[in-house]
Amino acid sequence: MSGFGEEELERYRRHIILREVGGPGQAKLKGASVLVIGAGGLGSPLLLYLAAAGVGRIGVVDDDVVDLSNLQRQVLHETSRIGEPKTGSARQALTALNPHVRIEEHKTRIAAKNALDMIARYDIVADGCDNFATRYLVSDACYFARKPLVSAAVGQFTGQLSVFKPYLKDDTGTPLPGYRDLLPSPPAPEAAPSCAEAGIIGALPGVMGSLQAMEVIKEILGLRTSLAGWLLLYDALETEFMKIKLAWSPDNPLTGKAPTITDLSIHEGQEAGACRG
Repeated sequence: MSGFGEEELERYRRHIILREVGGPGQAKLKGASVLVIGAGGLGSPLLLYLAAAGVGRIGVVDDDVVDLSNLQRQVLHETSRIGEPKTGSARQALTALNPHVRIEEHKTRIAAKNALDMIARYDIVADGCDNFATRYLVSDACYFARKPLVSAAVGQFTGQLSVFKPYLKDDTGTPLPGYRDLLPSPPAPEAAPSCAEAGIIGALPGVMGSLQAMEVIKEILGLRTSLAGWLLLYDALETEFMKIKLAWSPDNPLTGKAPTITDLSIHEGQEAGACRG
């Protein structure tokens, strides 16, 4: 198979024998680039599976350092790397797992001033942050950059996942729903406490981050049904999944009939960061 060495062919053999993937699909993975926002609870399994799958270029955005309290769920990192930047720790782990992938560190906060330039360099964005300021910024930036966004969130024992492509329209000419159709405005802080405030079961980000990686891979390969337009909910305590159809709102300030958001200036001066959960 052109473009792959013998070691790579053996590494990806179980992908290549899948009819839905094959050699052409593995070549698509190798040629793809994904920007991951956050190297924390969600980012850990997401990054590991993207690297293992052979995604050729992976960007990691995080300005935090590894903390002992992270290790209950952030399985990308190790006790020996406490105090080190998460992007560097991620690069070490991912390169050790698969030396054929290129890891690009962005040891910074994604913000209005750098979001579009950063996102424009990649094919797909996967958001694993834990704060609403960053989620809205990333979703708006992906809309303006016309990049698919695979977004996940977790809290205590529940998780959610969706794919947003609001820059596209369905067969009726209606924009596909985006993050601002799911949540028109951020909830009150007391209604959405952080992981540090409310706690989180360690395996939950593993479940949702793995599902997130699967959706990224599906988007790269064009496999079956995209999660675009749908919201997947997971209740770990009840072991239940629920899939909800999302709808575009004509009042959406970004993609509605009278949009009021035309650039990222609304996010200037707001506190945004990567995943600290």
